[in-house]
Amino acid sequence: MGIGIRLRKLWALKGGVVLCLVVSSLVALWSVQNISLSPFRLTPRSLELATASTHVVVDTPTSAVLDLRQNTLSFEALRNRAVLLGNVIAGATVRQGIAHQVGVPADTLRIQAPLTTEEAAPPPESGNERHTSDLVKSTDQYRLNIQANLSVPMLDIYSQAPDAKSAAVLANSAVDELRVYLRNLAAVQRTPPEDQIRLLQLGRAHGAVINKGVRWQLFVLAFVLTFAFTTASVLFFARVRSGWRQQALSERAASA
Repeated sequence: MGIGIRLRKLWALKGGVVLCLVVSSLVALWSVQNISLSPFRLTPRSLELATASTHVVVDTPTSAVLDLRQNTLSFEALRNRAVLLGNVIAGATVRQGIAHQVGVPADTLRIQAPLTTEEAAPPPESGNERHTSDLVKSTDQYRLNIQANLSVPMLDIYSQAPDAKSAAVLANSAVDELRVYLRNLAAVQRTPPEDQIRLLQLGRAHGAVINKGVRWQLFVLAFVLTFAFTTASVLFFARVRSGWRQQALSERAASA
């Protein structure tokens, strides 16, 4: 019954309802589009979130993984080398190469280096500090999370980007640019090929969008919430206006 009364009141306030529809439509449009007035232009907001992953085995040229003559100490040394290579990916040289492959500025690329029991949190100068503003721009960021496996000499690389293609390129570029860096370093130091680290990528990364349909969901949600708020405001001001008039009439009658 209360809903029917409110709908009846809204029906009598057609102008206010039309205004609510216009405001709700603009807010819903603004939630999925960047609106520029000079010149007028609509640019889609980056709302989708895509991820990709790949895995890299840190091995020796003669493959310590396949050689049964390798002992536990050899695997432990390779695991430590994997942690070191994960930190190399987060370094400035490899970071710039990755950013160039993806086509974004290097300072917008966030790379989380492998964490260990000795260092369970990223250092303050790593550029991976958490901020409240990250919630707003989390879908418009390029991120790499490098994890070192504690049981085998392997790097697990996880990427995040606004689209599936960029996420795949981001993950694969981490491996490719690390190889380039190691190759250049070996050439400068004249390290023989039989003494160089071998990176074995277990398949190329393929990106996937994990929140498909988020654009329409956000559009509908913004419209419904805004329309509910604006119509409630219209009803509130209508009641205030009606009460004001009734009080004025009562005062006039009392004075007469």
